[in-house]
Amino acid sequence: MIKIGVIGTGKWGINHLRIYKQLEQEKLCELVGLADVDESKKSIADEHNIKYFKDYKQMFNEIDAVSVVVPTDLHYGIVKECLNNNKHVLVEKPITLDSKQAKELAQIAKEKKLVLSVGYLFRFNPAVIELKRLLKSGELGKIQYITARYIHSSKPPRKDSGVIFNLGIHLIDILNFALEERAKRVYCKKTTFLSNHQEDCANILLDYGNFYADLEVSCCHPLKKRDMWVIAAKEKLYIDFLEQIIIRYPLEITEQQIINEKEKNIEIRKNEPLKAQLNHFIDCVKNYKEQNQEIKDEIRKIINIGEEEYYTTKICELAIESAKVRTDLELR
Repeated sequence: MIKIGVIGTGKWGINHLRIYKQLEQEKLCELVGLADVDESKKSIADEHNIKYFKDYKQMFNEIDAVSVVVPTDLHYGIVKECLNNNKHVLVEKPITLDSKQAKELAQIAKEKKLVLSVGYLFRFNPAVIELKRLLKSGELGKIQYITARYIHSSKPPRKDSGVIFNLGIHLIDILNFALEERAKRVYCKKTTFLSNHQEDCANILLDYGNFYADLEVSCCHPLKKRDMWVIAAKEKLYIDFLEQIIIRYPLEITEQQIINEKEKNIEIRKNEPLKAQLNHFIDCVKNYKEQNQEIKDEIRKIINIGEEEYYTTKICELAIESAKVRTDLELR
């Protein structure tokens, strides 16, 4: 049975502990312990009947894999240490704030034949999975443009990263996952009302050549929305990621006529994406060493390792740079 540890016990670290405990009860893993420099977190370990470690390195001899759920600016050093100690890693997004560091971590995992998964929760959202299927099927016709929002005002901006890396990266990853195409250029405008250091609102425009995607991210908005419109030639889709619903609008506009049929909801079986994600991580750790190279390559695509993670991080970097230089930048 895979032995799991968790590094970091903030809000999301506690969520990881909760889900791993459920998976342990289902006999899918063994939750060994948690590590946190804050010694008061020992009470959380006691609640879950697991070991507490002040230094995460002391946990290495007792685990096979680990969730790294610490502030983003600590990801690089901790993930690198875990990989170099031959531990499979699931790290919360973003993997790092530097695309070169992301590439380095992916290369270490590849050389050591370890699973390195990044916590892009929406890849396990059934609405996103159905969106990918619809786009791949060609039923919608050619994409004309995409708009998406990740907005709220539930808490102040993070200190280690602004809304581009903290919120926008989710929308970028959804597009990376669902689309066959890759963005060619990046343009961004951002504002910093609440902090002298990190942006709290941004609009990111991704140019795909034949269409574009306009992403709004904000922690200053009165609404809490995680949604997307895909405007295509034959149909228009509305996707609500929070509610896990898709509404199809069969609307085709030509020079001669407008064909408008009644919209229809797609029935989607809802899930808890974090549980699906952590369950999948455990499965990958269990199966990774036993599979042939072709299956390993497929696993790596799903868990988001290697060049794709470099690409995602690079888009965020370019968005921040674009806002500074006030022009669009080529994605290479």
